Amino acid sequence: AFAPAQTGKASTALNAEMSKSVPFLLNPPKTDGLIGSVGFDPISFSENFDIKWLQEAEIKHGRVSMLATAGFMAQQFVSFPMFADIHVDDSNLAPAAVGISGMLQIVLFAGAEEWRTNKGNITMENMFADTDRVPGDFGFDPLNKLKGKSEAEIADMKLKELKNGRLAMLAIGGMIHHNFIFGEALF
Repeated sequence: AFAPAQTGKASTALNAEMSKSVPFLLNPPKTDGLIGSVGFDPISFSENFDIKWLQEAEIKHGRVSMLATAGFMAQQFVSFPMFADIHVDDSNLAPAAVGISGMLQIVLFAGAEEWRTNKGNITMENMFADTDRVPGDFGFDPLNKLKGKSEAEIADMKLKELKNGRLAMLAIGGMIHHNFIFGEALF
């Protein structure tokens, strides 16, 4: 009289694709088909922000990190004669050695370049108002590396740039923290 009624066997099925990079998380569908995508979006940024803006941010940060990594190492061994009196071996001390005016020049130049390359559209809301605009493509190819390449070859070069940029972002973070923790230059 008080026994539960038999209703058949219950079944649950997960009909979603799982991420290749983090198998216990769902694959973010908005990243499918993007160059360099491995289904890594644990915080669901691609669901909440413009995917083109996110791509451009990753490419720009990767490019800056590649330059920063090379500069972080090179400045320890190379000095321009006009800056010989402010040379420091520890790159973390360079902003203090240069002073606020030098740092402001960098920020203002970067802002002006951002304004120029995006034709004044620098916010996430309007940066990609032109739907034909490709993230990270500023028409700057002075060595003609992409000229005469197939779409597959261009995609391969873009993937290499993304992977090198991702590695450089980790590398510059590691170098900066090495100098903070040990209080000395890299080499």
